[in-house]
Amino acid sequence: QLQLEESGGGLVQAGGSLRLSCAAAGRTFSTLNMGWFRQAPGKEREFVACMSWNGVTAYYADSVKGRFTISRDNVKNTVYLRMNSLEPEDTAVYYCAAVDKISGSNYYYIRTWDYWGQGTQVTVSS
Repeated sequence: QLQLEESGGGLVQAGGSLRLSCAAAGRTFSTLNMGWFRQAPGKEREFVACMSWNGVTAYYADSVKGRFTISRDNVKNTVYLRMNSLEPEDTAVYYCAAVDKISGSNYYYIRTWDYWGQGTQVTVSS
């Protein structure tokens, strides 16, 4: 059974940066597509970014494009989310997700993803 554990969240001022990490255990990491979602208070969970199993393809939500970068290390079994130029609107619990296969643009949908971490809080102060 795959286990995902996020870390790296915290409190940062607007304009600052954070790097989130998600460590995977229990399965072969290099075959998994990995993603990040977030959920702000009172809002639904939303897609942030994802990366293919081989690190070749990445997709981003329009709201984070140009500010966030997803990457992965298949030796360390870890996926990262580098967040720059943070805004108060980025405040949310950030979740790591994993899935074996993705069809077309279905990466955007929560139901596509089979495995989830517990989340890490990111708070951006103005």
